[in-house]
Amino acid sequence: MSETESPVAPGAPAVPVVPPSPLPPFGAGERLRTVTLPGATLTVRSRPPAVSDGPAPPPALFVHGLGGSSRNWSPLMALLADAVDGEALDLPGFGDSPPPDDGDHSVTACARVVIRYLDAAARGPVHLFGNSLGGAIVTRVAAVRPDLVRTLTLVSPALPELRPQRTALPTGLLAVPGAVSLFARLTRDWTAEDRTRGLLALCYGDPGRVSPEGFAMAVEEFERRLELPYFWDVMARSTRGVVDAYTLGGQHSLWRQAERVLAPTLLVYGTSDRLVSYRMARRASKAFRDSRLLTLLGTGHVAMMEDPDAVARAFRELLADTLTTSERSATPRG
Repeated sequence: MSETESPVAPGAPAVPVVPPSPLPPFGAGERLRTVTLPGATLTVRSRPPAVSDGPAPPPALFVHGLGGSSRNWSPLMALLADAVDGEALDLPGFGDSPPPDDGDHSVTACARVVIRYLDAAARGPVHLFGNSLGGAIVTRVAAVRPDLVRTLTLVSPALPELRPQRTALPTGLLAVPGAVSLFARLTRDWTAEDRTRGLLALCYGDPGRVSPEGFAMAVEEFERRLELPYFWDVMARSTRGVVDAYTLGGQHSLWRQAERVLAPTLLVYGTSDRLVSYRMARRASKAFRDSRLLTLLGTGHVAMMEDPDAVARAFRELLADTLTTSERSATPRG
């Protein structure tokens, strides 16, 4: 694994195109580095842990959803800086990471990339977080490599639904061959502002939570992403990869793999999620053998951006319950 480092300036399936984090203050103090792995190059966002006289906090890894980036986790990473040594990946083809060498954007391929990174970084076992598509990816990681995972936190995980919500179906249709290119042509006159408003309305329970500064930041990032030559192709391949994961049966089924997860698991669902129904929380609670549930009223699909305080509090409770006696005495309570 080779890497270069540079500072960051302050500044169908129910799976969404998630906008970048619309909270500018939460980017301050983070760093980006480029990590080269066999078959993939990743951008990794990190936040140095808060200074403490006690032992170093345990490592954590955050994995975003379809169309998102590591920036989606900046609010939560900032709130947990005294509790974990956090890193967030840009999955291949998203954020600042180029597409994988083999063009494989399946859930299984993404899980292999996460495992490859954890093995190369030698930071495991980690507290592993995932949102939406990232939730499906880290579920697979936890099932096949339990040695790499201390706890699992899933925010609106994209696990198969027999009856997806109507509001999620348009996203699922992106998996149909030719649909993405058709959509790109039909919306070529849409501005980045129009697209960003649409995404916020889809992903947030209350888009009014986004500040004007945060909205401007999201628009700027969307404009940059639209200029990437592989943007639409990655969206099509990634959405198709999730559809394929939804149809797998037997031992490869995401629900069957959820049953294999040994790590203590925090499940986070929003009652106003237009992409993953909060009704799935009951099934998820039964599937993950050691789970606890946080249901957030009025919250949508990206709770770690909409209500990071509530997610941070729930994770701290999970962390406190799973630490050893010596670790517990040294861990700050937020």
